[in-house]
Amino acid sequence: MKITVNGEAMATDAATLDSLCRELGFADAKIATALNGAFVPKNERATAALADGDAVEILSPRQGG
Repeated sequence: MKITVNGEAMATDAATLDSLCRELGFADAKIATALNGAFVPKNERATAALADGDAVEILSPRQGG
């Protein structure tokens, strides 16, 4: 399926947000995720199903000031 991740189009076979994060190398990373503009907590990523055309945002915290 085709989705958008952080504003860039990509193709994936991931069925859930959790599997997409693993596919992209964020399996153990501390990240925040959103699916179609709605925040998805870590404990809900495994049940957040992806569909063709979805928009995903993956953000990692930054340190500094």
